[in-house]
Amino acid sequence: MLDYVYAGIGQTRAFFSRARPEDFRSGGKAPIVIIPGVYESWRFMRPLIQTLHDHGHPVHVVAALGRNRRSLADAAATVAAYLDRENLTGVIIVAHSKGGLIGKRLMTTDDPEHRVSGMAAISAPFAGSRYARYWVVPSIRAFAPTNLALRDLGLDQRVNHRIVSIYGVFDPHIPEGSELVGARNIRLSIGGHFRILGDPRTARAVLDAVTDAAAPVD
Repeated sequence: MLDYVYAGIGQTRAFFSRARPEDFRSGGKAPIVIIPGVYESWRFMRPLIQTLHDHGHPVHVVAALGRNRRSLADAAATVAAYLDRENLTGVIIVAHSKGGLIGKRLMTTDDPEHRVSGMAAISAPFAGSRYARYWVVPSIRAFAPTNLALRDLGLDQRVNHRIVSIYGVFDPHIPEGSELVGARNIRLSIGGHFRILGDPRTARAVLDAVTDAAAPVD
């Protein structure tokens, strides 16, 4: 129940927010690109965006994603076009839920110029969710473990070592969990799929992941 309370408050806050994408684009550290979950606008992740910006990172949002109901391929292509248009390099993706799948698809398929250095994914359904098969809505059914696009993405492990997967001890939406083979997996003592976004431990884990991804390779 606490998870859905957080989601409801977050969606309400996002709806009434007057924040603009350009409000967070200043900063001298590595650029961050935010990819929210399905049915979430970028404003749903505003608290985490503010934290990253306060720590000196220019934070970019892809407003063209809207409420993020597109297929993984279309969404990844939309983000790739944004990176190209803004000529961003050394990018670190910070994503929630479906955003983690979009980010991985981008890294594996739509980033020939290697603009993305790494990704911190929070509560991402890398192995899908068995509950998705019971939904009629295509944007949710796409998370079923039997979905071919999702299966193919899971089998491609080339970029997993550049991903940090952050998740809680219990996720009511993803019984399969968010552990990703070959990635750095961080399991926090937090419950829920949404309220993990507002926990200070999550912010700390994301900041650490971003710092590591931005560090020069020897």
